[in-house]
Amino acid sequence: MKIGLYFGTFNPIHIGHLIIANHMAEYSDLDQIWMVVTPHNPLKKKSTLLDDYHRLQMVHLATEDFPKIKPSDIEFKLLQPNYTVNTLAHLQEKYPHCVFSLIMGEDNLKSFHKWKNYEVILVHHEIYVYPRLSSEEDLLKLKNHPKIHFVDAPIVEISSTFIRDNIKNGKNVKPLLSSNVWEYIDHNNFYKK
Repeated sequence: MKIGLYFGTFNPIHIGHLIIANHMAEYSDLDQIWMVVTPHNPLKKKSTLLDDYHRLQMVHLATEDFPKIKPSDIEFKLLQPNYTVNTLAHLQEKYPHCVFSLIMGEDNLKSFHKWKNYEVILVHHEIYVYPRLSSEEDLLKLKNHPKIHFVDAPIVEISSTFIRDNIKNGKNVKPLLSSNVWEYIDHNNFYKK
């Protein structure tokens, strides 16, 4: 089975995440997409994150109607801070019958050469890249790498930061979230302070 790993803090998961994940599940050669909830991204401040299990619960709620998209808490069990290369090694050991690939936006591909052991990742795993509004020339370094596949997915410019900020400011962001995710956020008064 070919599994695409879509990593994120999903703070909160929104329709942009689902559009990309569903596009990868339906229009690439990937069999499933695992939404890997990251407990702590070394590049983000931990204080801005909701509790890990609340974010995982929102991913469960958002993906329940998508049989090819699964939530994953695999990184919750690994030492923190964790790096993608470690997660991939752990998954390959735990699921030897699966082939794991990464899903990332063009914006992340630009800084991919700064990731820990990125060369090792490229030897063992393919990368599926979805478009973002960015400059072409920034991608030249890895653009023609045989393990990197650009997928003609919709360009979605919605951010979790935008959603959090606007909930805090009392704006209506319901159209940007699955209805059950919005209800969970509203019921728990998340992001209002």
